[in-house]
Amino acid sequence: MAHFSFDLRCSFCCWLQYVSYLGEKKNWTQCRLNHFFLLGIRKFNLGNTAKVGPHLALDIDNMIKMDYFAHGKPIRIQPISNQDLPFIANKLDDIKGGKDTVIAFTIWCHFNTFPVETYIRRLQNIRRSILRLLNRSPDTVIVIKTANVQALPRDVSLYNSDWFSYQLDIVMRRMFKGINVAFVDAWEMTLAHYLQHELHPKQIIIKNQVDMFLSYVCAKR
Repeated sequence: MAHFSFDLRCSFCCWLQYVSYLGEKKNWTQCRLNHFFLLGIRKFNLGNTAKVGPHLALDIDNMIKMDYFAHGKPIRIQPISNQDLPFIANKLDDIKGGKDTVIAFTIWCHFNTFPVETYIRRLQNIRRSILRLLNRSPDTVIVIKTANVQALPRDVSLYNSDWFSYQLDIVMRRMFKGINVAFVDAWEMTLAHYLQHELHPKQIIIKNQVDMFLSYVCAKR
C-alpha cells in the first residue's frame, strides 16, 4: 500500500478522473475531499445537508469530478427525499465507465437490523450491475469498502452487533468474489488499530483506508 499526501503523485494518478462514491460512510468521502486528495478540489453547495447529500466536488485544473450519493432504503438518517436515495445498482447502470472512471461504494451498516436475506438480494442486484458495467467498460476501477467494527454501548447493542456485521461482511466478500473489484479491508484496519472501536473511525484510520483506495486507483494509471 502506498501513502499519499498533497503532492504531484496524487494529482498525476488522478488526472482526468470521474470518482463516484455510493452508499454509506459519508465521512470517508468528506475526509478524502478535504484532507487527502487534491488541494484544488472544490465542493459545490447543492443545498443538501452534510450528513445526507448528494454532494458534488470538482477540480477544474485536473479535470476531476467527484460525487456522493447515499444508497436507497433501508437507511437510518435524517429525512431525505427518495429521489436523493438511488439504489447502487441503478447508479452503476447510469455510469458509462472507462479507464478514467473510479467507483467506490460500501453498504452494510443500515442492513444490520434486517434479515440477511434482504442484504443478499440487494448485493445480487449490485453484482449484476457491476458485471454489466465491466462488460461495457472493463477498464473501470471499482473499489468496495468492507464493514468495520464499532462501539457497542448498551443502547446500540440492543439492535446491533459486530457478530452480525461480520456475517454481512462475509456475504459481501463472497458475493463479489471472482469479479474484477478491489477491497478496502476496513474490518481488519479497525480491528487491529489501537484506537477504540467506533462506527465512524477516527481520521488516522480513514487516512489508511484512503491510502489503500488511492493505491488501487494509481495502480491503473
